[in-house]
Amino acid sequence: MNIKLLTSLIAASSFSAYAAELDVVLADSAWDGKTIPEGQQCQKFGGVDPATPALKISDIPAGTDSIILSYSDRDSERMNNGGHGSMLYRIDDASTVVDIPPVAGHSYELPENFTMLEEHRGANWDKAGAYMPPCSGAKGHAYYLTVKAMDGDNVTASSMIELGKY
Repeated sequence: MNIKLLTSLIAASSFSAYAAELDVVLADSAWDGKTIPEGQQCQKFGGVDPATPALKISDIPAGTDSIILSYSDRDSERMNNGGHGSMLYRIDDASTVVDIPPVAGHSYELPENFTMLEEHRGANWDKAGAYMPPCSGAKGHAYYLTVKAMDGDNVTASSMIELGKY
């Protein structure tokens, strides 16, 4: 992906007052949106093969060609607003529902249809990669995910979902 396109995608990822709301559901039963599941924290604090939760996204507007996923820690200024990594997931522009698979933490190896937009901002804190799992050391930080449906450079719908506290 060229730098100009990447820059425009990140800039376009700001919320639009006119964007509709997506229905985003944590598709892995271990993730309840209240507490980060055991083992899904960063390696520094004992995580075992941590990964993003699988998602089911519906109410996707027609013409949407990608989904931007931005992982954040609300209680850390540096790690908020996508600090745990941002990725783009390409979809068929006729899709109104999509299942998004997990992405391994601490890795740059992404599943098919994913592109890293911003690596996580905590490489000096734990292992580098596209996604950093929750890594507050069980201090009760609140983790969340911002999801944006994109039609080219335009946000067509968005939503935010709580991942849980750790």
